[in-house]
Amino acid sequence: MATDSRVFEMRTYHAAEGRAQEMHARFRQHTSALFRKHGMTIVGYWVPLDEKTGATNEDLLVYILAYPDLEARRAAWRAFGSDPEWRRVKAESEKNGPIVAKVDSVFLKATDYSPLK
Repeated sequence: MATDSRVFEMRTYHAAEGRAQEMHARFRQHTSALFRKHGMTIVGYWVPLDEKTGATNEDLLVYILAYPDLEARRAAWRAFGSDPEWRRVKAESEKNGPIVAKVDSVFLKATDYSPLK
């Protein structure tokens, strides 16, 4: 394992039925800026690609964030969750119900041979 303490978090969001475009719009227009505001490093955002057809599955959003360590991750999410701007954006975007049905999260640590640490 790498000797540094940097931690990555891979998150997969499953859009509520019929709400995928709203989920992507919220990330595009608000969430990314709020992540940066609270010290989260955005590594990237992806949608799964069907290997046979080449079609994307817009109902899923996979993204990776990086933090200096797990405590920094906890502090960043606490600050994000209590940010008045986030609360306003979330409430406004969910006035017709939740736009995210499920979130999966996996924490990752770089190996000593990983080019990204």
